[in-house]
This record gives sequence, structure tokens and C-alpha cells, in this order.
Amino acid sequence: MSARSDGAPRPYADPYLAGVALGLVLLASFVIAGRGLGASGAFATAAATTVQSVAPGVATKNDFLATQLDAGGLFRDWLVVEILGVMIGGWCSAALAGRLAVRVERGPRTDLSPRLWAAGAGGAIMGAGAVLARGCTSGQALTGGALLSVGAWLFIAAAFGAAYVVAYATRRSWT
Repeated sequence: MSARSDGAPRPYADPYLAGVALGLVLLASFVIAGRGLGASGAFATAAATTVQSVAPGVATKNDFLATQLDAGGLFRDWLVVEILGVMIGGWCSAALAGRLAVRVERGPRTDLSPRLWAAGAGGAIMGAGAVLARGCTSGQALTGGALLSVGAWLFIAAAFGAAYVVAYATRRSWT
């Protein structure tokens, strides 16, 4: 069930159908949990919980970490449970589509080490941006966009604009 009879992986899901499904998940999130989707808060909660287990005094005296501990624990935070669901769902989706593999996606002219460094740097920049924006891409674009927040729509435009600039600047590493 993992691949087609010719050994090729199954095609990706229809993006329009996936978009409608994501919208329904967002709606269900508001109805069931009383809040939208996001991811960066889960990592902040995990970091705060880790610091608390190693140095409880530091966690309670730090304003940022203390606010992250208000959820009552790592697995009592909605965003942590959401991220676990995303990981499990992603694994199931890849397995069902025959795309479950350990590999690094890269262009023919890019070596492994520079690709991993670029991915790490991009992740660090996105993480720093999420802290500065007070929310990650999914929180800003999906939840903020659904709430018709002007700031969220400006963020979406800026994120797409920046993505096109970076894609153009790095296109040679993928072709």
C-alpha cells in the first residue's frame, strides 16, 4: 500500500482539497480548543519545561519562561498536543503515500553539509522571526488570517514576497 505497482511513490494530495481540509481543521480548532493553530508556542513550552526540570529557580524567575509554564505542564499545553498530532499525521501521510524515507532534499549541485547548514540557518532565522512577530507562520497566517487581522495579512504578503526573493537568489542550488 506504500507505492504504486511500478515502484514510484503516489502523487501528492490535491492542494485544493488539502486547503479545504486545513480550513476545516482550523475551524475545528476554534470550536473544540477555543483557539487557532500555531507551532512556536509548543517549542517555547518545551524549552520552559526543560529549564524547569533542570533549574526550577531559573524558570520561575524568568518572565518569558514563567508565562510558558502557565499551561500546567508539557502535555497539558494545546500547542504541544497539536505538534505531536502534526508529527504523527505527517508520518502517516508519508507512509501511506510511499514517501517515508530518511533523506536530505537537495539540488544536484549542493553537497550535504552546506544543505544542512542552510536548513539550520533558515530554521534559526524563522525561529527568531517567530519570536519577534509573537507567533509562527501558521499562527500568523492561518489563525490571524482567519480572524482578518491586518497585521496577519501584511505578514502573509511579506512572507510570500521574501520567499520569492530567496527562491530566486538560491535557485542555482536546486537546478
